[in-house]
Amino acid sequence: MAQFRVEITGVGLTQMPVAIPPLRGEDASPQKISQIVLADLERSGRFIGVDASGVQLDETSRPDLSQWRERKADALSAGSITQLGDGRWDTRFRLWDVVRGQDLSGQSYTVTRADLRLVAHRIADYIYEKLTGERGIFSTRIAYVTKVGSRYSLWVADADGENAQSALSSPEPIISPAWSPSGTQLAYVSFESRKPVVYVHDIATGRRRLIANFRGSNSAPAWAPDGRTLAVTLSRDGGSQLYTISSSGGEPTRLMQSAGIDTEPVYSSDGVIYFVSDRGGSPQIYRVGASGGNPERVTFQGNYAISPAISPDGQWLAYIARVNGAFKLYVMDLKSHTASAITDTTDDESPSFAPNGKLIVYATRQQGKEMLMTTTLDGKIKARLAGQSGDIREPAWGPFQKQ
Repeated sequence: MAQFRVEITGVGLTQMPVAIPPLRGEDASPQKISQIVLADLERSGRFIGVDASGVQLDETSRPDLSQWRERKADALSAGSITQLGDGRWDTRFRLWDVVRGQDLSGQSYTVTRADLRLVAHRIADYIYEKLTGERGIFSTRIAYVTKVGSRYSLWVADADGENAQSALSSPEPIISPAWSPSGTQLAYVSFESRKPVVYVHDIATGRRRLIANFRGSNSAPAWAPDGRTLAVTLSRDGGSQLYTISSSGGEPTRLMQSAGIDTEPVYSSDGVIYFVSDRGGSPQIYRVGASGGNPERVTFQGNYAISPAISPDGQWLAYIARVNGAFKLYVMDLKSHTASAITDTTDDESPSFAPNGKLIVYATRQQGKEMLMTTTLDGKIKARLAGQSGDIREPAWGPFQKQ
């Protein structure tokens, strides 16, 4: 089981100071809710923790807000956690705007022990949304692949990397996991039949179905926004080309004719397909309408750009560029076409946007070890999701869960 430890580095321009004292009764809880909440908020790049030691508060307290103003806190959360007779845990909290002296209400949850981490993420989502006006992503999930020895595993985990559940294990490589828009299914490529084949996997049941097993290579699945169609890369007719296929399988439709290699498709929320092609002589990112047509080149930095990811609002393109031999994560504003490198590592790969578009998860290598990182879009706040076992790669951030 991959255990993760979040290490946050960097300083943002405007981080809101927030106090998250321990919940009353938290000593007896199997999860330290306040610590998980604070780690979530700090990882977002929008908040910084204020020392809340030595304070006893719960959701019924009327806190002395002047004391918290002296501690430089802009917001304060207080709550309690109690085990009920049936073994479940009752968790409550209330949020205060210290600056305005306002009670921002709160929530309560009654859950089994297994769902306490999810409750912490939901509390962090509530605080994030109340204080920023944007939806939080802490209760979403990520998928990623590990390689331990000669064994490959596909995992689904909380957005902080914890609580990982194995979806699939194989002696052959598993690559390119991609979430369905509903968050209930993962498409991926498996080499278990000794060549790349595309499957769709139902997360709740573990059942899967074969989508593309044509002659040659079947790879790089990407979901259309409606969840009914996948774009895939097939070499059935010669070189690698883009096709669309029903998410239940069937006969694929070729998207374009190209003398080069076209691969790594990804849909924007309005249905445009971004993809990688060497039609201009070196790999660059292009875009084309969902039914094909004449593609337009998007990237022009350097002679190598791959692994496109589009933010949910369509404003940002994340990708990997090779510059002076280093593979670095770039973010481009698609309106102005300005792009900048946002990492100081040299082996970045597989960027994927959080569903609110404010963070990117990616894989990289430091001191010879593969790991997952999250970063803000300006690169100022990074968090390492540090796994204990094996190499970690191919992260994919899932969509918002239906509440």
